[in-house]
Amino acid sequence: MTDAQETAADTSLRTTGGAPPDDVAPAPIPLLEPREGIPPVVADDDALARVVAAFAAGTGPVAVDAERASGYRYGQRAYLVQLRREGAGSALIDPVGCPDLSGLGQALTGTEWILHAATQDLPCLRDIGMTPTSLFDTELAGRLAGFPRVGLGAIVENVLGYALEKGHSAVDWSTRPLPDPWLRYAALDVELLVDLRDALEEELDRQGKLEWALEEFDAIASAPPAPPRKDPWRRTSGMHKVRRRRQIAVVRELWTARDQVAQRRDISPGKVLGDAAIIEAALALPVNVQALTALPGFGHRMGRRQLEQWQAAVDRAKELPESELPQPGQQPAGPPPPRSWADKDPAAAARLSAARTAVSELAERLNLPQENLITPDTVRRVCWEPPKVLTPDTVENALAGHGARHWQIAQVGPLLLRALDTSA
Repeated sequence: MTDAQETAADTSLRTTGGAPPDDVAPAPIPLLEPREGIPPVVADDDALARVVAAFAAGTGPVAVDAERASGYRYGQRAYLVQLRREGAGSALIDPVGCPDLSGLGQALTGTEWILHAATQDLPCLRDIGMTPTSLFDTELAGRLAGFPRVGLGAIVENVLGYALEKGHSAVDWSTRPLPDPWLRYAALDVELLVDLRDALEEELDRQGKLEWALEEFDAIASAPPAPPRKDPWRRTSGMHKVRRRRQIAVVRELWTARDQVAQRRDISPGKVLGDAAIIEAALALPVNVQALTALPGFGHRMGRRQLEQWQAAVDRAKELPESELPQPGQQPAGPPPPRSWADKDPAAAARLSAARTAVSELAERLNLPQENLITPDTVRRVCWEPPKVLTPDTVENALAGHGARHWQIAQVGPLLLRALDTSA
């Protein structure tokens, strides 16, 4: 058995735990309780100043989490921030009452932040003045270590042997006041993050993957904010059904009108008008409010004024000159969909097939998800337009040009070189 196979087998035993003997009942998993009870919610400047001082005086890394109101409110702002640090205990901060947490962010400069699925929380934390200079992502660490389930509850149970309370992750965190059961749930999200971080660091080190993880964490911490998405209305669910440019214009007008209403009312766009209703109107091109009302999604519960504003959006699209109609689809950046490669470029299709097989086998040997070993998009791009001269350096440069990290290049570069060279 190779070193990688031994690593994979050992990790599998550690993460699945094995089945107990038939005559032995599994021990109940203890439900985690907050060590100091539920901390009071910080919602004014004086209380915030005390928290900043306490966390500045604390030691070691700081566990950080944020709760949003996805599906209820417009945007992805934070409605609760949870922190825990040795010497400071836990804190729950209300960003509605304390919208500027830059002082807290500055107090934690140079401190390692521990987050679970960091890329989900960093944008809303950045909006209120909190940006880490270094971090440890326990969800990503679990992926790299080969854990089959990396949700916070699952990995805490697997690694630390505690059960986290479930049931409040999808609630409306913009609710005020926040109920005590929700606050308890929120406090528990950071209760064991430091312990989880230490255990995962030890496991990654044992597997020889710690440097890989640290490089990934540095990449997340140093990544700039994502640019605004171009033509976000094109992501309307069901858009593939809309073919004609005039109909596409209706989607754009309705999406834009809905977004303006949602932003003004601070409500999730889906609660204003569903994607399915937008698509129905685009396909039907209703001639008036009465025709619009007959469509699914524009039922009797919708007021006359609302119906008129949606019909006005439809009418605007119908009145546009041909020159202002949107094109059927965005020109995709990069290679075409792989299903078309065999017809467009059989050699590229052969390269991709060989590369995919090699990456899949390596990911299995290393016991980590393929997309964490190297992104599928990177593999596609290199296979579609490989270097003109195939050498280790040119393949490594191509991977680096598409954002691959050093550890990924070291692992994937040699096998991609062989796949590209063999298929040629």
